[in-house]
Amino acid sequence: MLKYCLSLVCGLLMLSCQPKEKSTITKIDKQTLIENALDKDVQLIDVRTPQEFAAGSIGQAINLNVNDANFSELILDLDKEKPVYLFCKKGGRSNRAAQIFKENGFTNIYDYSGGYDDWVKSGK
Repeated sequence: MLKYCLSLVCGLLMLSCQPKEKSTITKIDKQTLIENALDKDVQLIDVRTPQEFAAGSIGQAINLNVNDANFSELILDLDKEKPVYLFCKKGGRSNRAAQIFKENGFTNIYDYSGGYDDWVKSGK
């Protein structure tokens, strides 16, 4: 009986130590953004400055400036289980933002690597 109980406890401990869901960052292109994020129930986030955002953005994106000192705190108001689509001007800041999202437990992170420059260059 003791052997059975120990086996059961060890099995439960092993299961509880498994990660719930692994965070992933996926680089995407314009077509993928159009198909999977525009007019969909996702979190589309422009991580550029408010000035850049005011000059134009993509779809119904919200602006959370990755350079703000409190960026990590601001993202905690978002749904960690819902897909997050990030973009900036060219891809550098969104890549950094994706890492911050991952560190904060977001599970489905998509980084539009072309950024807003790619969006306007090739037209929608």
